[in-house]
Amino acid sequence: MSQTLFQFDDNSDSAGAALRLAVPASAGHFDELLGQDRLLRPVWRRFFGSLGSAGLADLHRRDELLKRQVREHGVTYNVYSDENGTPRRWSLDLLPFLVEAADWKIIEAAVVQRAAVLCAIMRDVYGPQQLVGEGLLPPALVHGHPGYLRALDGVKPPGDIFLHVVAFDLARGPDGHWWVVGHRTQAPSGLGYALENRVIVSRLFPENFAQMQVQRLAASYRRLLQTLVQHAPRDAAEKGGPPRIVLLTPGRYTETYFEQAYLAHYLGVPLVEGEDLTVRDDRLFLKTLHGLERVHAVIRRLDDVFCDPLELRPDSALGVPGLLQAIRRGNVLVANALGAASAGS
Repeated sequence: MSQTLFQFDDNSDSAGAALRLAVPASAGHFDELLGQDRLLRPVWRRFFGSLGSAGLADLHRRDELLKRQVREHGVTYNVYSDENGTPRRWSLDLLPFLVEAADWKIIEAAVVQRAAVLCAIMRDVYGPQQLVGEGLLPPALVHGHPGYLRALDGVKPPGDIFLHVVAFDLARGPDGHWWVVGHRTQAPSGLGYALENRVIVSRLFPENFAQMQVQRLAASYRRLLQTLVQHAPRDAAEKGGPPRIVLLTPGRYTETYFEQAYLAHYLGVPLVEGEDLTVRDDRLFLKTLHGLERVHAVIRRLDDVFCDPLELRPDSALGVPGLLQAIRRGNVLVANALGAASAGS
């Protein structure tokens, strides 16, 4: 579901038609479309008022275009439990989910604060462990957590950044207030899907995106790359060119393989599997036709325990033997840092 930020004030025949067709939300649920006065919320009046001359009558055509684009782009989500084993087509609503500026300001501040707290917790539990020493966290909750990696105790990642991407699950309560109902820190997915959703929806509603102030997504992806480039470790002898960044995937049978490939293409980094990488002299390398090439940073979509069969899960055929030693030596940046599963919910 795409999230779009609008500023608004408008009404139109399309908005009136939408109001006549609107069905109020059931009791106990927040009505995203209608206000307490049973009129369209201002953000939706502006949206329907910007549909162009075709109005609501054109929504069916746009819906068919959406389905065709999802099919032609090959947007899929694989399901392990599916007996047929065939990729499922990505489900995308025609109408975007509209978040008003005032709401987004609250959401942004809240998730930034939560991400900062999670990073601070990771920094402490893999460092001085003051939270445990002062009794704020039970030792069993930290050391007994299946995601806590003792092998990386005391290891600081480059830039002292443990979490480069955090995924938050949000929901709106019946009173309209937003709530965080969960978060993921280990190897969060969704960046590729969010981008593909925005690309498709913006093409289907060019009038709206031209007339409304839509918050763009590109800056977030640019910031991620800039952070990796800034903190990726380099040897003093290395010269020229930016650090090499790769996106590590479990392979094409993973649920979100499409979005991993899509994200790697958008970021301009190689999509690699564990067998494409090797560790030599405590440094990570990419195997190429021209020989081994140094890798300085890894965006991983591999769960912690599968990343290094030498020190973690020995039956893993997805990871890179020796990766933990390269991390301990400070020779590679891994985003998110290994051990981040202990901060998830």
